[in-house]
Amino acid sequence: MGCDNTQASKSEIEHSVIDDAVIHDAAPTYKTVEWTDLMPKSDLDALLNPPEYLDDIADGSFEDIISNQVVNAISSANDDRYQQALISTNIITKMVDQPIRIPGFIVPLEFDDQQNITQFFLVPYFGACIHMPPPPPNQMIFVSSSLGISSNDLYDPFWITGILKTAIIENELGTAAYTMQITTIERYTEEE
Repeated sequence: MGCDNTQASKSEIEHSVIDDAVIHDAAPTYKTVEWTDLMPKSDLDALLNPPEYLDDIADGSFEDIISNQVVNAISSANDDRYQQALISTNIITKMVDQPIRIPGFIVPLEFDDQQNITQFFLVPYFGACIHMPPPPPNQMIFVSSSLGISSNDLYDPFWITGILKTAIIENELGTAAYTMQITTIERYTEEE
């Protein structure tokens, strides 16, 4: 019995090469992340341990007025780590250019002719930037979407997937330290 030295046919080789190319060109795997993954530990620690003087601010007082919180944050940011964390644009560099999936709420910025939202801030909690002060910039993602999102869905959370980038995007509603061109958007459901 001799060895079988049959060579693969040209079509078998091409099929194998095509299969390999498909594997290498596959869509990225999106890692599900939490908002705290986008914030340096020092900022998170500062926000989780607010200074005691915040307990002394009476509701409705001058210090409690939302428009003054930004002024107070900027004026006292030099000597108060908590205030610095509230306006921090510090990012996690290893997250940049990563394919991620993150849940959040939509704060609309621009609409198309059909009143679908085409640009928005993705934020970690409902009411941010509109009914409450904005989150820190490193907790906001500026999103541009040609898909358009119905403005009827503003009260619902969404899962957003895309490649995370960094850029400072300022708007009267807030400042984002991250950006994303979304790949998909879907209504939020609890993961199992």
